[in-house]
Amino acid sequence: MRRVLSVIVLNEDGVLSRISGLFAGRGYNIDSLTVAPVPNTNLSRLTIVTSGNQRVLEQIVKQLHKLIPTYKVIESAEFVEKEMALVKIPLNEDFNGLDAMLKAYNGTIANSGENFIVVMVADDSKRVDNFLKAIKKYNPIEMVRGGSVALDV
Repeated sequence: MRRVLSVIVLNEDGVLSRISGLFAGRGYNIDSLTVAPVPNTNLSRLTIVTSGNQRVLEQIVKQLHKLIPTYKVIESAEFVEKEMALVKIPLNEDFNGLDAMLKAYNGTIANSGENFIVVMVADDSKRVDNFLKAIKKYNPIEMVRGGSVALDV
């Protein structure tokens, strides 16, 4: 079972290490981790995507609550969740249909070089999966995917 956790912590040295250590020490996997400061505060928001059975997920949440710098753990709310991917495509490819594909996946051309273009998409994780499968027809040189960011609504 996939779960998105939004964890608000004090923005202090070693917090990320302690949280990742919590997961590693218990053998839990982090599928995605994104961290950013909360504007105008001394807090940071960690968006953690993990998976496991119900018991494992309950243990993760309990352990996160026990960490001293943890201010809040949001785990059962509805989230608006987005993920980003960048793909470098050689310029010698036939770009027929690329514009339509980018529009369908909230994408754009993010950069270009002498021999390549870089396209970017931002969408939910399943749609990013689908985009990365579809974009293979353009023989990408390189692909990179960012972690999820999420806000509870």
